[in-house]
Amino acid sequence: MLSRKFYRRGPSRQSQQPVTFVDIRRQFGFRSISIGRWVTQEERDRAAGLFHDALADLMWILRGPERLISLRQTLSFQYGIGGRPGISAFYDPSARSFSLAKNAGPGSIAHEWFHALDHYLADKAFSDTHRGMYASEAWLRDATPVPHPLNDRLFACFRSIMLDEASDNPSDLVRISTEFDKENGCFYYSEPVELCARAFEAFVQDSAVTNNFLVSGTKATEEARIGLYPTGSHRRRINAVFREYFSCLGSALRANPARPGR
Repeated sequence: MLSRKFYRRGPSRQSQQPVTFVDIRRQFGFRSISIGRWVTQEERDRAAGLFHDALADLMWILRGPERLISLRQTLSFQYGIGGRPGISAFYDPSARSFSLAKNAGPGSIAHEWFHALDHYLADKAFSDTHRGMYASEAWLRDATPVPHPLNDRLFACFRSIMLDEASDNPSDLVRISTEFDKENGCFYYSEPVELCARAFEAFVQDSAVTNNFLVSGTKATEEARIGLYPTGSHRRRINAVFREYFSCLGSALRANPARPGR
């Protein structure tokens, strides 16, 4: 990763002091942070600064407090550890942890963080989910919703991603993703958790902050060209409902700082 350059344009950071992973854990309230033993001290030092700016930028984009990023101190992350063949980044719902490979994970933070949020919200938004279910999956399966204005806004996000503007048919994003999966003999891009994570990536990349350690690839990649990310008016519609949801969520978190884990 040290050989790569990462571009960032966003709010200036008040402190120019070096940041460590200990500082990141304390600031955002992560349950734990684990670093692989093959990560050198030089790599660790640089990665900590990049992670801090990416998470601070995500917090700024979402207009929420630090505990939103750590999902009320329930979320852990690993860097350079727990890798899987051919996978640079992944979220593990059983451990409530997201992992990034040392040399291939950057740019995936927004995607994996949304997986964590989607999983965290399942039993907050629905009354009959199991431990491994995600909120987006529960919504598509018509699980029993928990009445709450924030949940209504979350459901509006899922609706805008997975249905057309009239809410009568699958959106172009769903249609193209389903066709792509059929052509490739898999079920991945059309999964609701993946559709929503990619839509969230697009929302983050379209913000006033540019940070390609946080997110990249929703505009000028082969996946984007095929249509595996939202485009045009659909993308703008998704971005609008995401902005509304996270604005309200951030306000609620600042007004009602509940105990960790809720």
